Amino acid sequence: MFRLGYNTNGLSFHRIGDAIDLLADLGYEGIAITPDVGPLDPFELDRRTVADVRQRLDDAGLEVAIETGARYVLDPRRKHRPTLLESASHERDRRVDFLRRSIDLAVDLDARVVSLWSGAVPEGESGTLDDAADHPLAERLAEGLTRVLEHARGANVRVGFEPEPGMFVERPRGFRALLERMGSDGRDLGLTLDVGHCVVTGDEPVSAVVEGFAERLVHVHLDDCPRGRHVHLPFGEGDLDLRDALHGLITCGFDGMAAVELSRDGHRAPEAARDALETLRGALGE
Repeated sequence: MFRLGYNTNGLSFHRIGDAIDLLADLGYEGIAITPDVGPLDPFELDRRTVADVRQRLDDAGLEVAIETGARYVLDPRRKHRPTLLESASHERDRRVDFLRRSIDLAVDLDARVVSLWSGAVPEGESGTLDDAADHPLAERLAEGLTRVLEHARGANVRVGFEPEPGMFVERPRGFRALLERMGSDGRDLGLTLDVGHCVVTGDEPVSAVVEGFAERLVHVHLDDCPRGRHVHLPFGEGDLDLRDALHGLITCGFDGMAAVELSRDGHRAPEAARDALETLRGALGE
């Protein structure tokens, strides 16, 4: 059975230690940490802080995953930039360096999975890998991912790739096209599936998507979304069939972490986390 976690991008006003304690007290089994500016900034890590976080995680008994969606950790003026799609190689190198640092942090915190995405198409470019498998940007993405995967293999960490609405790879079929493009270089590239994103892009029922990618599925994000709009909402406020999504995960035997991602609800994080867990337990029949 998969373990229920919560993403720290929805705990943005909490110290990491307080976030760990809160989730453990509520009954969560995992935490998906987004390294960002602050105590776990991958470029300014203090080894004592990392060791302390590792000890608190062990004491709380929480499984850990690492997310890499920090908004301005690489560039204070451009959200989520640079990406693996940039025209300038030194900018792509900076993203690769960040992802490698995130993998190293995963090792330090005993996390099994690091989750990432493609990023949006740069200025002057257009299209998505979902629509054109031979898109010229695919080569840049595949080259960067190959380097990241090599580092992850040496660290014994799995990489989960997340299709993200509005990005170069925004749908599950884009992930499949990426796998075909990478060939053997992407043999161990896993899938991070956000069930709300499937609603946004019309990839429903979610259980069918889960079944189709069961062998690649390494990490899951749980949230509700309205059809056609990329807005993470609490369960019941969008169009997600939560029972269908959870049934798909159970049926396929997914045994990783399914982490609630409510990045817009940090201002009411304790209530949001509590309500989400109660809803999930109810849907699971616990």
